[in-house]
Amino acid sequence: MSAEKNLTGVRRSRPRGTADGKDKATARDELRTAILAGEYMPGERLVEAQLIERFGVSRFNIRLALQDLAGEGLVEIQRNRGAHVRKISLAETIEITQVRMVLEGLVAAQAADRVTEAEASELDEIGLLMRRAVEAGEFRRYSDLNQRLHGLIRKIGAHATADRLIGTLRAQLARHQFMLSLLPGRPAVSLPQHERIITAIRDRDPAAAETAMREHIASVVEVLRSLEDTPAAHG
Repeated sequence: MSAEKNLTGVRRSRPRGTADGKDKATARDELRTAILAGEYMPGERLVEAQLIERFGVSRFNIRLALQDLAGEGLVEIQRNRGAHVRKISLAETIEITQVRMVLEGLVAAQAADRVTEAEASELDEIGLLMRRAVEAGEFRRYSDLNQRLHGLIRKIGAHATADRLIGTLRAQLARHQFMLSLLPGRPAVSLPQHERIITAIRDRDPAAAETAMREHIASVVEVLRSLEDTPAAHG
């Protein structure tokens, strides 16, 4: 940390969060991660002074970071009330998932056109690990592998615009995705769907890959609709 003189002429350490702290991008990424991890709950106020202390960034940069996250739909900024974590209703979650269905279907089709043998083998490996996780009842691991699979498909598809949009949409869906991961029997239902996606991409069949991906995410929409009348969906 750098040092500066106070009014009495005594040098003191400059606190974290001044101009020589982290940049805006680092603060934005760390705050996004904290929100997605549930460290800040929907509707919770994001107090600038606390964020400056936690993330070691200047007030200017924390405000820029909050504006970026507002653009991603994770944060809402209101005049005279500051920033808070945006609440996303289940109805909006369903609409976002429907948009994601179209985009991820496009990416899966492109992945089937572009996949290499090495990438196909990596897809097969993830599919095998997912099956083992389901058989062992390791559902948190299954959820992690699910994220890894979708990320690899986006990497193979290499559709920059779709990838950017999907990333923003998935961030907004984090809370309800967590709810889905806790539903009994859900991994056993989604596993064969993921395996069909992997097979279609490995077979280099764009139409089948797009159909398999859209059917998979359509099933997510149906599960979300089934949650509409549950208390947890509105909590």
